[in-house]
Amino acid sequence: MHSLSISPYFASIICTENKRKTLLPSKKHRNPQIRAMRAVVQRVASASVEVDGRIVSEIGPGLLVLVGLHDSDTESDADYICRKVLNMRLFPNESTGKGWDQSVMQRNYGVLLVSQFTLYGFLKGNKPDFHVAMPPQKAKPFYESLLDKFRKAYQPDAIKDGVFGAVMKVSLVNDGPVTMQLDSSQPSKNTSEKTEES
Repeated sequence: MHSLSISPYFASIICTENKRKTLLPSKKHRNPQIRAMRAVVQRVASASVEVDGRIVSEIGPGLLVLVGLHDSDTESDADYICRKVLNMRLFPNESTGKGWDQSVMQRNYGVLLVSQFTLYGFLKGNKPDFHVAMPPQKAKPFYESLLDKFRKAYQPDAIKDGVFGAVMKVSLVNDGPVTMQLDSSQPSKNTSEKTEES
């Protein structure tokens, strides 16, 4: 029979490592490490927002954009989302018949922005958890600055929004359907305007 002796030094390391593995949550239970502003963009024939039985915003053809703010978002994230939403080519060119050729600005269509913190919800069991979303007191001025970016980059009258923090009923007619998700953490967020226009 063979015996194996372990020095107290290595024994303490093994013990510490085993405790660490026991305390760490398994990979499947860890929250995704997302650090980005998120936008769900839908090409619509029309869209509207209703609060307390009253329509507060509506657009015809254009884009409905649901915006989720992460607690770590900065101005660069807002700049990226604004630039991408306004320049993404989701519309056909009626003159040439070419699909996926024109942006919402080229078509002079409307943009309806709706703040939606639930885009950063993660399930803990069956219950959603929103702790990584930007808290309301910080998110409201940040979201308003995002709206200003859109208005300055496009026609102010073409940018509509819901009511921050309110219970809203959002109605839409998805045209396509076409729905895309943008995260500002994508590697291309720091690319030049020439790349954006390609």
